[in-house]
Amino acid sequence: MKDEVLAGKRIVLLGGTSGVGLATAIAAAQEGAQVVVVSSRQQRVDGALAALPKGSEGYAVDLADEQQVEILFNKIGKFDHLVFTAGETLQLSELPDVKMDVAKQFFGLRYWGALMAVKYGSPNIRKNGSITLTTGTVGLRPWKGWTVAASITGAVDALTRALAVELAPIRVNAVCPGVVKTELWGNMPEADREALYTNVGAKLLTGRVGEAEDLAEAYLYLIRGNYTTGQVIVVDGGGVLV
Repeated sequence: MKDEVLAGKRIVLLGGTSGVGLATAIAAAQEGAQVVVVSSRQQRVDGALAALPKGSEGYAVDLADEQQVEILFNKIGKFDHLVFTAGETLQLSELPDVKMDVAKQFFGLRYWGALMAVKYGSPNIRKNGSITLTTGTVGLRPWKGWTVAASITGAVDALTRALAVELAPIRVNAVCPGVVKTELWGNMPEADREALYTNVGAKLLTGRVGEAEDLAEAYLYLIRGNYTTGQVIVVDGGGVLV
């Protein structure tokens, strides 16, 4: 059964070829939406399109490159909803070991990339449309070694509220994930990664870490939520409470 709110809507997902982004694209397509997925790698775009219904669109674009982002939205044209989940695998370090060029690269995609996407994408959003960004609970409850990541999430939180005011009546919100099983943790050895999921999950109120599909539901809620704007929705299994 198709969702009346999503059926026939065109949703652009930047970072929509893996993890939470792909899960959201698949869930939206199942509800009758037409999805456009964007990633920096053509191989990932091709893989995502293979998992999505016929007629879905995909583009390979460096989302940290302003000119490429502008060209992308000129090519895409009008659409209804924008979702930004783009991000690279984590490279964490304590403050004395922070490499400033690497830190700036993180901001280049996760913050500046989001801002550029909204700048060039928002003029193409149709009436009753929305924008959903992505932040993270590390900004609410930082872990040691997460200074740069926590700074980015704090910046995106503030960006969400500012854009909701500036772009109204376009709705702007963000999803704030806790620990989720995605490629975000891809730099860790598999044994360490599974140990992280087990150890963190045992401490959460839900008794487990998140799956990409859990987060997809939050993005769809914010797309549907015509009376919700300027909000950051925490989806973390109760992590900020324990």
